[in-house]
Amino acid sequence: MGKVIGIDLGTTNSCVSVVENDAPVIVPTSSGNRTTPSIVAFAKNGERLVGEAAKRQAVTNPDRTICSVKRHMGTNWSTRIDGTEYKPQTISAMILMQLKKEAEDFLGEPVTEAVITVPAYFNDIQRQATKDAGKIAGLTVKRIINEPTSAALSYGLDHGEARKVMVYDLGGGTFDVSIIEIGDGVIEVLATAGDNHLGGDDFDARVADWLVKSFKAEQHIDLSRDFAAMQRIREAAEQAKKELSTSESTNIVLPYLTQAKGEPVHLDMTLTRAKFNELVRDLVERTADPVQRALSDAGISTAQLDRVLLVGGSTRVPAVQDKVRALTGKEPSKNINPDECVAQGAAILGSTLQGRGLVAAGTGQELLLLDVTPLSLSIETVGGVATKLVDRNSTLPTRYSQIFSTAAPYQTSVEIHVLQGERPMARDNKTIGKFKLKGIRRAPAGVPQIEVTFDIDANGILKVSAKDLDTGKEQSITITASDRMSEDEIQKAIFDAQMYAGQDTLRRDALEVTGEAQRLLNRTQQALKEKGKEMDKAQKKQIKNDCNALQKRLSRFRADKVTEEELEGIRQAKAQLEASSADLTS
Repeated sequence: MGKVIGIDLGTTNSCVSVVENDAPVIVPTSSGNRTTPSIVAFAKNGERLVGEAAKRQAVTNPDRTICSVKRHMGTNWSTRIDGTEYKPQTISAMILMQLKKEAEDFLGEPVTEAVITVPAYFNDIQRQATKDAGKIAGLTVKRIINEPTSAALSYGLDHGEARKVMVYDLGGGTFDVSIIEIGDGVIEVLATAGDNHLGGDDFDARVADWLVKSFKAEQHIDLSRDFAAMQRIREAAEQAKKELSTSESTNIVLPYLTQAKGEPVHLDMTLTRAKFNELVRDLVERTADPVQRALSDAGISTAQLDRVLLVGGSTRVPAVQDKVRALTGKEPSKNINPDECVAQGAAILGSTLQGRGLVAAGTGQELLLLDVTPLSLSIETVGGVATKLVDRNSTLPTRYSQIFSTAAPYQTSVEIHVLQGERPMARDNKTIGKFKLKGIRRAPAGVPQIEVTFDIDANGILKVSAKDLDTGKEQSITITASDRMSEDEIQKAIFDAQMYAGQDTLRRDALEVTGEAQRLLNRTQQALKEKGKEMDKAQKKQIKNDCNALQKRLSRFRADKVTEEELEGIRQAKAQLEASSADLTS
């Protein structure tokens, strides 16, 4: 049985972990880094790039580079490149495929199963979209786990008596806070709250906006419509934010950023930590309400907290740490790595799901993980009211049934509108599905008895069934939401992903072979110029013919349209030239 990997599918960076020798370890990337940029790019030659390679070319290819796609999960966002439409699930699947490959290279064996983390405040559609991305990537998703819960699992259970922990998770694109009780083999989430559109990307955007405005005031040049310049600005903004976590000021220098009247114009500015804090003050302040709401829902005060864990790279910002101290009155714990602990916790859960015991504590005890649903579930009733069925922070898994009836006489079908959110009116909440029950016996309004059952599984994903109590007949209900991918779309995406994987391997092989062939050709042609007069005429003619044959094949080569037959032809022509020119080039 292969190992279950743990994946932190992040907005800015992603991370993969696996349990080795009873401890979770981070799987390094091919370049030796411990995280992978969550970036996908499509090169001009048709090659697909993921991670570091995609990030390196972002400045020169901004309109074909996709970043922060996690913020679009569960929405109808899409982008079209080279005539193909890509949804958030398919882009995320490309990132997951890269992480899967790196894990396989690290372990030396195939990987087919994973635990994937999501923000605690992700709704049903966003969770399902993440699971679909895993399926497209060729992974069986054993569990979707909330990021703060995963971080708490990484923190461990072996701390003596039970303790209440706040996990403050500020990542690249989302913010979550969870109140978790840990102890005696149990991790119980008491409450969770958050903001799915608050994170390090917003901090970077504030710095980027400041740079653009300051540059315009100083140079009278508006950079906002210059794609290449803006990509460099965004990268500089992110780097400045990181440097200000340890320095009181940073110098931002971007030579040859743009041109004015045919002359190059450079950017050279200094950003102080005080100014940075001023730029992001309202963003930091936005974390206060979810913290207070989570504490209130958990029914505890800050004095009852035993520990505050910081998760996510954005918690390295000093202003954020100051805010946490002010909100909780406690010094945040720094004994876990904020960039890696979420993936490590997912790996621990993956190992546990395989029946390998609780590796974090090293005790072999059974692990009981009790998470909660982040948002209330409601049904739209007469007057557009959102009638709550399942309150937020209900322990998962959960099952809830309620009896409904018809609102008009002699109805033979009824549509039920399911929502997630906390607002009193249906229109102000998020639609996660509409399902229609057909075949109801004609009767006056209010007479039919329809039992609708809601099952929320351990992944926080909702399933629905219905039963007509009058006839005893079971009715199946299919949840439909425009933001979800259909099964046909998922299967097509899986096929495309497999095709792309093969094409990408073929392109990489082709580029490597053609590169070697071109170097051999150059070397041989140079040797012919230097030693041709000394050679036997027949041998010289043979080498020239072999050079021409290889040159002809290379001239027809296109990385985006290469076939196995063409590549094999180049290999044969290269081998022929190597044989005929062996004496000449040795």
